[in-house]
Amino acid sequence: MQLISLNEHSTPLTESQTDQLNRLVQSLSPQQVTWVSGFLAGINWAGQGVPQAQAAPVAQTAGQPRLTILYGSQTGNGETIARQVYDKATARGFSASVKDMGDYKKNQLKNEQNLLLVVSTHGEGDPPDNAEELHSFLLGKKAPELKHLRYSILALGDTSYENFCQTGQDFDKRLEALGAQRVHARGDCDVDYEETAQGWAEGALDAFAEFLQAPQGAVADNATQQAPGAKIASLYTKKNPFPAAVLENLVLNGRGSAKETRHVELSLEGSGLVFEPGDSLGVMPSNSPELVAELIGTLKLDGNETVATFEGEMTLENALSHAYEISILTRPFLARYAERSQSEELLKLLDDGNKKALTAFIRGRDIIDLARQFPLASIGAGELTGMLRKLPPRLYSIASSQQANPDEAHLTIAAVRYEAHGRPRKGVASSHFAERLSEGDTIPVYVDSNKNFKLPADGQAPVIMVGPGTGVAPFRAFIEERETIGASGKNWLFFGDQHFTTDFLYQIDWQRWLKDGVLTRMDVAFSRDTDQKVYVQHRMLERSRDIYAWLQEGAYFYVCGDADRMAHDVHAALIDIVSNEGGLSAQKAAEYVKGLQRDKRYQRDVY
Repeated sequence: MQLISLNEHSTPLTESQTDQLNRLVQSLSPQQVTWVSGFLAGINWAGQGVPQAQAAPVAQTAGQPRLTILYGSQTGNGETIARQVYDKATARGFSASVKDMGDYKKNQLKNEQNLLLVVSTHGEGDPPDNAEELHSFLLGKKAPELKHLRYSILALGDTSYENFCQTGQDFDKRLEALGAQRVHARGDCDVDYEETAQGWAEGALDAFAEFLQAPQGAVADNATQQAPGAKIASLYTKKNPFPAAVLENLVLNGRGSAKETRHVELSLEGSGLVFEPGDSLGVMPSNSPELVAELIGTLKLDGNETVATFEGEMTLENALSHAYEISILTRPFLARYAERSQSEELLKLLDDGNKKALTAFIRGRDIIDLARQFPLASIGAGELTGMLRKLPPRLYSIASSQQANPDEAHLTIAAVRYEAHGRPRKGVASSHFAERLSEGDTIPVYVDSNKNFKLPADGQAPVIMVGPGTGVAPFRAFIEERETIGASGKNWLFFGDQHFTTDFLYQIDWQRWLKDGVLTRMDVAFSRDTDQKVYVQHRMLERSRDIYAWLQEGAYFYVCGDADRMAHDVHAALIDIVSNEGGLSAQKAAEYVKGLQRDKRYQRDVY
């Protein structure tokens, strides 16, 4: 996309306004740029300098059928895709709208005729937070017949999880059962989703073209809407990551800790990358050289043999190091391997009725385990790489504010090491940082924006943050940001880990912010320092009255960290607090908490 480059010498705006405008423009799609241009052009400056604006109407044919694009997204990928599909649809001249499932009135569904649905699967088969209500409604008894509805679905997921794309499948099966007509096959995306999403979008829009006719004079190409003479901004993306230099790589834990948590500072100088508190940094790691050598040796291959990859030709050793996932088993790989080996045991595992056994087999195993237990007579290097999926990036919550550290991004990374099936294992990215990256080394990175985990626009709003372990990372960014911009709202942090003396991450930072009044309150839970394990949810219940008072004052509630247990327990504790302090039934308390989520006052970044 072409962008106008602004600086303080070419605009009457203040430095702060220029920075804000540059950030906004870099985040907009061509269609959004056009809309904003029309909006600003329509502003009438009248009265006491108060702007009275009306958005320029979108031209459309009277009675023209509309295409509704709904998205359910936890981290923002689903929303990004949905807005890209909207751009494609309007470029074709379709009358379209894009809506957040969390804001969508579920009763409106019976009035829809043409629907594109983009939804991710979160955790172990759960819908994202903003899709929960619509998901429950559709799968419930009150769902209406939808015989008039035409639809197609794009599902986002990760093949390393048992319930791959489960939420998208739920929506697809239920819409069909309610009588809706599927006009284009569902697209199921793995973590490397761009190509699949692009193909689905084009196919779905082609299918809907039969029902949605473009009006006369419709814009056919968004490229014609660009500002004349605009400069091309050099933006680094997932497909073109920035080589960030390591400025600092320190262990945060004290001597004797059972953990190794690292604070990593990366230089973004010259990248033009822009992020906000709550966003993540995508990191392109490399596999462990020891693991690569062990895999090549187990399969009796030649690491110097040249193979064709999606990045061009390279040696097998380089391909397994930098291009492909080799540290975990996925169902698609297992299916290809089973077909190649013709092992009855593996083929039986893949039967639909053996999901639990399959999950148990995959957990903790990698390709080396599989090759040793079910050896092949021979396999070619190209055949092996053809069975593998791309090495996906790893996302880490950014632990710093760009306002406070303009040319840097800080990360909080727990080194993952464990034993399984008689062999030591390591996290791909965490071991890369812990063992193979020193000051001055570089690693490819990009910004992954999370629109569903953001500080309130009102700097006076109170904020409650729950972040045990490395889940505290984005809250360090939150506090840095609020301190830097002078936000006056109260800030309360709940933090937990194993031991006070060795695992109090960023202790000096929190103590300084408490002393300076930037951090209003802090409650900690160190689970291994007492006979009875105490976690953050227990501290919440102990502060029940004050938490409810803050919520009644308009506080925003944030949770970051483990999705399997911590996030569930914190959610349950929050409902108990609202029930006990508000004198509400469990059902009414749950509805109160749902209301916080709908109002974006309860946000989660859990994994």
